[in-house]
Amino acid sequence: MKTILPFAAVAALLSSAAYAEPVSLTLWHMEQPPHRVQRVQELLDEFNKAHPDIVVKQEPQSWGEVYAKAPAAIAAGTGPDLLFAIPDFTTVMKGIDAVVPVDDLVKELDAKHGFVEATLAPYKYDDHVWAVPAYNMAISLWYRNSALKEAGLQVPKTWTEWKAAAEKLSTDGKYGIGLPANKQLYTDQTVYSFMVNNGAADIYADDGTIAFDKPETVAAYQYYSELQKLSPPDSTSWTWGEAEACFASGTCGMILQFGVINTYDTQAEGDAADLGVAPVPHADDQSASGTISYSNAIMLTTKDKAKQDAAKVFLTWLLEPETYGRFLTMEPGLFLPVTDDGAKAASFWNDPVVAKYKSQVETMVANASAGKLFGFTTGKVFPSIGAISAQNVIAETLQHIVVDGQSAAEAVKAGQARMTEITAKK
Repeated sequence: MKTILPFAAVAALLSSAAYAEPVSLTLWHMEQPPHRVQRVQELLDEFNKAHPDIVVKQEPQSWGEVYAKAPAAIAAGTGPDLLFAIPDFTTVMKGIDAVVPVDDLVKELDAKHGFVEATLAPYKYDDHVWAVPAYNMAISLWYRNSALKEAGLQVPKTWTEWKAAAEKLSTDGKYGIGLPANKQLYTDQTVYSFMVNNGAADIYADDGTIAFDKPETVAAYQYYSELQKLSPPDSTSWTWGEAEACFASGTCGMILQFGVINTYDTQAEGDAADLGVAPVPHADDQSASGTISYSNAIMLTTKDKAKQDAAKVFLTWLLEPETYGRFLTMEPGLFLPVTDDGAKAASFWNDPVVAKYKSQVETMVANASAGKLFGFTTGKVFPSIGAISAQNVIAETLQHIVVDGQSAAEAVKAGQARMTEITAKK
């Protein structure tokens, strides 16, 4: 009978084995800011020192290029062995047979650490698990308590309250809100947060056809475009960084973002008591707020058995609470835990920045529990979502309104047609 060793046993064997040459692993991730790269390198140095038979090196990439670069590198035989992912990107790599199932590893890690099911669900389909969850992110509404108080405002909960607040904060050369309108992933994310909050979270029907063009979607786009008029003129070219900078400078009274804590702490007042965070406001006829939530994960992309075993040792090490908290705090106050014990890890909560903004981080974790992701809301996963996301069709639809002057109904109809065209090619 064939004996299958658990990954803990594999780790022990690898650590004691005497390879002629260490097993070399290349890790691609899209966390390009220098301080994140530095933290990843610190962790890799620590792992490599403790595991002399494995060498892991990082090669930071760009989200703007990786959808095309990774498949090309895999085809050329120069691709990574481990690759950071978001759910739709995983469908792209799976579609070219570049992803190795990690069912057994996830099962063992889940038994030990307890994955938050919502972070694992987008990677479970076609009878396998396709990536190991690494960290979560959820968009929240960020503001300054003092600015709202000075304007006589309460934290907005509904769209009517939100627009009124943005209008009142638009004074003295400042903008009440900063919303992107670029054809880019950040705009996809913020627009989808509006869709979630108007009952338009599903862009697929159960049979895989596109269900984008519906009144709830049109209303979400219409409201977004009205609120976007209260944003800076250059917001049509924004990515995440410009929004954070606008908020940090006080030029934008409110923004939607996964996190602003590090920028606010280093480039703004750094007054934790004044930094406000809340759920994304919902349409007036909705009863609760939702948001977009991104479970980032790590795919195994090597077909080499020795590299697979070594990669599993590395991932097992990374999810240990003492290590994991330091991994999450490569950007304190942005990356959220995906495991039960990670959410309690002293290495996470004792980080100076996380400790300073503990209440804000706790709110972010709570907001993430109501998170959804376009293309992953029906319990089924349709491969075309990768191409729809890669081509930023949700953001493109908004640009037709904000830049080209189309009505929301016309733009959403065109978005439906574009998504249907993409789906037909998959």
